[in-house]
Amino acid sequence: MKRLFTGLQSSGQLHIGNYFGALKPFADMYAGYESFLMVADYHSLTSLKDAAQVRTNTIEVVKAYIAAGVDPAKAIIFKQSDVPAHTELAWVLECQVTVPFLMQAHAYKDKVAKGLEANAGLFNYPMLMAADILLYDADVVPVGADQRQHVEYAREAAAKFNLAYGETLKEPQELIAEEVAVVPGTDGQKMSKSYKNTIPLFATPEETTAAVMSIVTDSSGERPENVYQIHKLFRQDIDGLYAENKGKYKVLKEALAADINTYLAPMREKFNSLTDQDVQKILSDGAAKAAPIASAKLVGVRQKVGVTL
Repeated sequence: MKRLFTGLQSSGQLHIGNYFGALKPFADMYAGYESFLMVADYHSLTSLKDAAQVRTNTIEVVKAYIAAGVDPAKAIIFKQSDVPAHTELAWVLECQVTVPFLMQAHAYKDKVAKGLEANAGLFNYPMLMAADILLYDADVVPVGADQRQHVEYAREAAAKFNLAYGETLKEPQELIAEEVAVVPGTDGQKMSKSYKNTIPLFATPEETTAAVMSIVTDSSGERPENVYQIHKLFRQDIDGLYAENKGKYKVLKEALAADINTYLAPMREKFNSLTDQDVQKILSDGAAKAAPIASAKLVGVRQKVGVTL
């Protein structure tokens, strides 16, 4: 079977953009691959400085994937920080690429423009992500359209290493579900924790409704486009609803909130049934499987670069 690798940061409360951009695509396809699911807790440190929150978010990410339908017996679910090979390979890859190369990263420039601290971890983020992927000889990496460049960076880093030291790292391919690649937030931009424009995934029905009612509406057209683009993710037959309620933005938002709450109710029930101990067991078992694979790849890398005597 081909290998699939994906990861999700534990940097904040999960939202419906995470679900359609990462959780659902993985749950729909993972059984057809040898699948690796990583909680990217080290990546979260670029923006999150609260240790307790990192721990809480890590637990919630795993619960979210299980609630979305992933069977931990059929995928290797592990925590990035439990496999030291990730940060070691990242350093090796950073020595293969240039500062101007990393300066081209769209995600870095966008986050800095939005006011996020331009720390070195954020700048080097693409090489840690490349290490995440390359350690497992991943064939495909499901990502949102805005993350395509990160997989291209991984491919380029692998090519540079292979050119310098000989064929060692497999060049991965991105796998993008174009129709839900970017989920709009309440302000019309891409839904992101960084932009504070999210609709929480595991919130109460009341909190969901409040978030939906805050969606910015565009009164220039026949329908509130931001509301419509989110709504069609949860319900297919909505054109008639929007035609019948032209200009009735409050009615349409209430309908969206109701559909979101109905759709997510089974997931929320499953999420709330899982304990922290359940998650810790899943992560421990996953690390025991992932670490030997990553370590074996790193042995070859160490030999190629000359640090193994």
